[in-house]
Amino acid sequence: MSYQVLARKYRPKSFENLVGQDHVVRALTNALDQQRLHHAYLFTGTRGVGKTTLARILAKSLNCETGITAKPCGACDACTGIDADRFIDYIEINAASTRGIDDVRTLLEQATYAPTQGRFKIFMLDEVHQLTKEAFNALLKTLEEPPAHIKFILGTTDPQKVPVTVLSRCLQFNLRQMASPTISEHLKHVLGQEQISFEPTAIHLIARAAAGSMRDALSLTDQAIAYGNQTVNEAEVRSMLGAIDQSYLYEILSALQPQGLSPQNIPAEAGYSYVKANSGGVIIEIAKQMEARSLSFEAALNDLANLLHQIAIAQTVPQSIADDLPERAALLNLAQTLSAETVQLYYQIALLGRRDIGLAPDEYAGFTMTLLRMLAFMPAEKGAVTPIDKNALAPQDGEKVAPPAVKVAAPLNQQATPEPVRASTSIQAAAPETNTHKDSSVPISDMASFDGNWRKLVEQNLKLGLARALAQNCELVSYDEHSINLRVASAQKHLISPSYQDKLANAINDYFGRKIRLNIAVASDTHTEIVTPAKQNANEKAVIQSGAEAAIMNDDFVKALMNDLGAQIIPNSIKPV
Repeated sequence: MSYQVLARKYRPKSFENLVGQDHVVRALTNALDQQRLHHAYLFTGTRGVGKTTLARILAKSLNCETGITAKPCGACDACTGIDADRFIDYIEINAASTRGIDDVRTLLEQATYAPTQGRFKIFMLDEVHQLTKEAFNALLKTLEEPPAHIKFILGTTDPQKVPVTVLSRCLQFNLRQMASPTISEHLKHVLGQEQISFEPTAIHLIARAAAGSMRDALSLTDQAIAYGNQTVNEAEVRSMLGAIDQSYLYEILSALQPQGLSPQNIPAEAGYSYVKANSGGVIIEIAKQMEARSLSFEAALNDLANLLHQIAIAQTVPQSIADDLPERAALLNLAQTLSAETVQLYYQIALLGRRDIGLAPDEYAGFTMTLLRMLAFMPAEKGAVTPIDKNALAPQDGEKVAPPAVKVAAPLNQQATPEPVRASTSIQAAAPETNTHKDSSVPISDMASFDGNWRKLVEQNLKLGLARALAQNCELVSYDEHSINLRVASAQKHLISPSYQDKLANAINDYFGRKIRLNIAVASDTHTEIVTPAKQNANEKAVIQSGAEAAIMNDDFVKALMNDLGAQIIPNSIKPV
């Protein structure tokens, strides 16, 4: 006896065995039990979700010799004939190849004759959206008022292309894509029946690769059994699918974080080797290892986005992570280590990187630039600065670092242009702060310890994102243990949007660990100048710039150039050291 593929061998033959489409099964079962039969049904859904299978089960229910029932016997001539694809009154037509008006006219001629074996003559038109416009028009009248012995079942993967005149004449059922856990459970049942040993992680990989299609999942399982010589294990399934070894993804996330990932964040089976933080070098090394193994970088970005999605789900609804998921412990640990803001940012960058990888010089460049973009745009921690590899920028032994150059313009008739003068004076000055008290390096943990230093709170302690512009342009008016009152200049009132206010309020609540009422008012035009962090920063820069300019103007060498050679200092060329 020839081998029968799993997708055909385990094709459901009754509503009870149909997996993942309970909403459709319930509606059809009730209709059959109540004898409320429609003349035309439309099943929509992606490939492999059960459209044709459902049509065959419905055909058996309508033609079973025991009567119209939601539980066909499966043993009579009608049931066995439909299962074996030899029942003369059940006609399946592939509209992708039989799509013209002449084909439909031939079908309608057959419809005029009474059924030969069964109770009803049933026409199943698969991929019906591929019929021509003329063929649809020819079908309409019969579809609306067919003879009593005719039933139409239409199937399509693209209902948007089916004319509304056809849709309105059918009962429409949308078959959903199968969830990965549903596919996994069914595959375990099938492999148990086949007495094939398997690893749970391998089943999860196949279920995810099937993308909601049970037929694809069974076909991949067939392939995995052959590939693994009657076993289904993780390593061989990954090789077969070209899937990315998950340990690479955890290493990448570790290298991106300012504090790295602790060993408990890493799956035991991952063979994890990197825990170094904030390291572009580690990222490049991981990418080189992946390139050496000929792994797909596009697939890697897809898997990274999927991992970040799972982390976000674990942060929001941790109980939704399946208990038998191999990565459950690692996901929950990562959900606690990474901030929600970071996860969302990385997810968006991964999606854009995958979209644009075809535009990159090559896949390696597209992949590494995506990861380096994550590193560059990493949300700053409290008091943190953008990470820079200081070893790469530091001068070598014996190398002298010159101060910034100041451009000096010589007269046009000057034959020899003097060398640029380098400012060697470093000016450090600070404008007096208003609304501030003693500075402390100890993070504020409760409102009672807040000393009123709004600038320090904004620039060092709050995670603000897009709301930073609002916070930088606010002046602290008053505060107590329950509220903070701010005001902005009327020229900056456009910053007081509900979105920015909510983000600023959430950042304050997160920092103090409880609800703090935030009130923001607009200062009147007659109000004296308000002092904000943005204004304080501008004042400090102005003082430092003024000091740098004074240092240059008072430099003896510069004076000599100006007096003897008629040189002039180019405006705005002086930069403080």
